[in-house]
Amino acid sequence: MKLKRKKEGSSDPSEGRKGKMTLLLAAVTLISTFGSSFQYGYNVSVINSPAPYMQAFYNKTYLERTGKPMGSNFQTLLWSLTVSMFPLGGFFGSLMVAPLVNRCGRKGTLLINNLFSIAAAILMGTSEVAKTFEVIILSRVIVGIYAGLASNVVPMYLGEVSPKNLRGAVGVVPQLFITIGILIAQIFGLQSILGNAEGWPLLLGLTGIPSLIQLLILPFFPESPRYLLIQKGNEEQARQALRKLRGWDDVDDEIEEMRQEDRSEKEGGHFSVLNLCTFRGLRWQLISIVVMMMGQQLSGVNAVFYYADRIFLSAGVDDNNVQYVTVSTGAFNVVMTFVAVFIVESLGRRILLLAGFGLCCVFCAVLTLALNLQTTVSWMSYLSIVCVIVYITGHAIGASPIPFVMITEMFLQSSRPAAFMVGGSVHWLCNFTVGLVFLYMEAGLGAYCFLIFCAICLATVVYIFIIVPETKNKTFMEINRIMAKRNKVEIQAEKEELKDFQTVPEGQAEKQVVSNTQL
Repeated sequence: MKLKRKKEGSSDPSEGRKGKMTLLLAAVTLISTFGSSFQYGYNVSVINSPAPYMQAFYNKTYLERTGKPMGSNFQTLLWSLTVSMFPLGGFFGSLMVAPLVNRCGRKGTLLINNLFSIAAAILMGTSEVAKTFEVIILSRVIVGIYAGLASNVVPMYLGEVSPKNLRGAVGVVPQLFITIGILIAQIFGLQSILGNAEGWPLLLGLTGIPSLIQLLILPFFPESPRYLLIQKGNEEQARQALRKLRGWDDVDDEIEEMRQEDRSEKEGGHFSVLNLCTFRGLRWQLISIVVMMMGQQLSGVNAVFYYADRIFLSAGVDDNNVQYVTVSTGAFNVVMTFVAVFIVESLGRRILLLAGFGLCCVFCAVLTLALNLQTTVSWMSYLSIVCVIVYITGHAIGASPIPFVMITEMFLQSSRPAAFMVGGSVHWLCNFTVGLVFLYMEAGLGAYCFLIFCAICLATVVYIFIIVPETKNKTFMEINRIMAKRNKVEIQAEKEELKDFQTVPEGQAEKQVVSNTQL
């Protein structure tokens, strides 16, 4: 595949000065992640600790209504719905990403999304007083929609406001706040705090506070400059936003890079999910995010946390102290994700993905061995604990945070919202599937179910090693040119313009021409 060279002496907008972490960029990152990503993590684990008390409330309410106790099968069904409605809502939220971010912007979508969280918090917090458990199930759907939007829009927003040399580090911060949300839910869920018969409604209702803070503060922060220039066509507002975010007035390099992306996609408009799935020029990007998102959720992270309590019990931890050990595990997850923020720009995305999934693969296999031998070999219980710790390390540094960073980086402006819709939908569907089938897998296979997760991690490692490129410190256009080679499409540059393959408006796929040149 031949690429025409730019005119000699032409300037490369990618060679501008390195961006720095300004106070405004740090504030945008913290407010958007605390107000959105934090709550995703919080609602993932908030119902674990108070589960017995919530189920008792379900039974008591049913008894008052009907005069007879709730059957065990019906109670199991209701509790399964309570747990599974969250990821199902997340799937529905992911389907709303592209329409909302294209119409309302990234910041605007986050502001609208707060209404879902606040409504769900009010309903859950008042459910006991209202004596209705149906409202809790409904609220789990609503807060799931919130989490589905937040988990996709926050990485997109932060990826577009960050300079290329900080994009990876800033892109990991949402995952950091997800782990912090999980940890805070575990701490507040201790029986001595709110994880008791009196405190659980307040525990559920606290989720609305970060949303309220974000709703009050986020309007004062800038919208994504890329959205303003490329999708809204307002260069002056984009310049103003960039100047505030970068802390200097000379933003011509970044504006020019956005113009290049805009020119390369001028004829195409926005990609729909159907265009994205059928367009040859984005084939390997799409396959890559599907594989990484499936690997992220099907790698066994929920199973490891599920087994953690019994692993600690078998190692001699007192039954009354297991909840504190679980909190310690959550704290370790936060620490390792925090480490990922600082190493992603030095080591790169690809090496963290390979190392993360690789560690998960190896220690799923070792954990299978340890769990099967712990009744006959005494020290195997301690090996199981080591496996849990190393597995969490692998997931925290690579498998959890990096796939969302890669979606932002591997797609241009016109296709990014649809890509997040696809990636987010895969993420939540796999999450829902694991929650639905894991107990059956565990009942049928026991500890051998970890061998399935081991195989999934191994397949993901092989795919990443062969296909996924390094994107560290590259502009979106540079990454696009790298993937064009993999897709065997031709990129042409005329004068000083780097032309992307021409994108396709809906209904005009037949007009697309790509090169069949072999690499």
